[in-house]
Amino acid sequence: MSRCRWLALPVLAVLLAGAGGAFAAESGMAESGVAESGFQLDGSLLGLAWVIPFAGLLLSIAILPLVAHGLWHRHYGKIAAAWALALLVPFAAIFGIEAALFEIVHTLVLEYLPFIVLLYALYTVSGGVRLTGRIRPSPATNTGLLAGGTLLANVMGTTGAAMLLIRPLLHSNAGRKHGIHVVVFFIFLVANIGGSLTPLGDPPLFLGFLKGVAFFWTTRHMAAPFLLTAGLVLALFYFIDRYYFARDGHVPHPPTPDFGLEGIHNIVLLGAIAAAVLMSGFWRPGTSFTVYHVEIALQNLVRDVLLLIIAGISLVWTPAKARAANYFSWFPIVEVAKLFAAIFVTIVPAIAILRAGEGGALGFLVRALSENGQPVNALYFWATGLLSSFLDNAPTYLVFFNTASGDPDHLMGGLAQTLLAISAGAVFMGAMTYIGNAPNFMVRSIAEEHGLKMPSFFGYMAWSVTILIPVFAIVTLVFFP
Repeated sequence: MSRCRWLALPVLAVLLAGAGGAFAAESGMAESGVAESGFQLDGSLLGLAWVIPFAGLLLSIAILPLVAHGLWHRHYGKIAAAWALALLVPFAAIFGIEAALFEIVHTLVLEYLPFIVLLYALYTVSGGVRLTGRIRPSPATNTGLLAGGTLLANVMGTTGAAMLLIRPLLHSNAGRKHGIHVVVFFIFLVANIGGSLTPLGDPPLFLGFLKGVAFFWTTRHMAAPFLLTAGLVLALFYFIDRYYFARDGHVPHPPTPDFGLEGIHNIVLLGAIAAAVLMSGFWRPGTSFTVYHVEIALQNLVRDVLLLIIAGISLVWTPAKARAANYFSWFPIVEVAKLFAAIFVTIVPAIAILRAGEGGALGFLVRALSENGQPVNALYFWATGLLSSFLDNAPTYLVFFNTASGDPDHLMGGLAQTLLAISAGAVFMGAMTYIGNAPNFMVRSIAEEHGLKMPSFFGYMAWSVTILIPVFAIVTLVFFP
């Protein structure tokens, strides 16, 4: 593989951070920049300057909590909305109000609302489950909890597993002088890598399932990369935790009730959430509704209504004192809802440019993914992963799914390694930043509510780059040489 192909990857990261470029057009773009059907945006006519609001939002998330914590804590929703408006106002001026309204409706109705409804249901239901008693912390115990959560995430999703286990893990390790690494590795494993084996585990794999990838194709093909990646990260965690545990010295353990499980009915409701999600993938009645040129399939509407009903049942069924004992609050889900609403809006141009393929502003990078007409699987792994670290990993997965072929039968057959590279990159590398996957943000917020001072945006990246990049390099050598 030529060196210039690998150099394309850091170039990609720089360009998507908002460097260079100009707006695609000044006049006449309102008609030519939007496709005939439903005002769909033509990414081939966009310059890279349209990515600036998204880059500004990311920099705000990364920097403002460090330099203006009080301002950010009070006004993060307004700041996020301002960056969304920084995109929408010029977009409406150039492409027209109707096109801007279509993009808002399309993004919010088809992408953001299903995303946040699922997170809300999982957060609400899992917040009603409480492990009583306190597990005595030790490197072996912590490693076992992380391993169990990593496996559980494949069944109930990374969000469900993370919300179920983060509080017990925090309670178990309360009082330690060095506990940040425990939460960081929890994000790596339970909130990301653990969603590898089924379409229920992580949204990108669920989208692949909806596109025609067989349910158990993911289990069979992702098993080996999952075991290698999770095994290496768990081994690193064990030795790091053992080092810090020795430095912590004696950790007091106040008397606690016997170990038990409260709110077991919420475990049943978590199963109902999984069933509702699966239903939307298997049940295809062929009925849809149109909201401002945006088609909403009946099965997706039914799924989201069922998820809200399930969350409502959990709220009514679970005593308020049980949630209070679990230190449950709405702040983490509210923070995710506000920030990701702006993220979903501001990434529209970035996704459109990528979707344009070779005809877009990043066409040279799309061409770099192939050599002599054959996909370079290692580049697919890293390109999908790096973009999933900063963009939403679900649409990023779809972009490269379509770039590679778009035909699920072809991808599961002759291009199986390419589909594996795309799947692994989207799931694994969501762990690289706080915004790579929604549970990352929620886990961080819950940890800080429990009094743990979590690393900053860049501080977290120092951990992820140091720990995960060498692991992903090994994965590349083994599976995508």
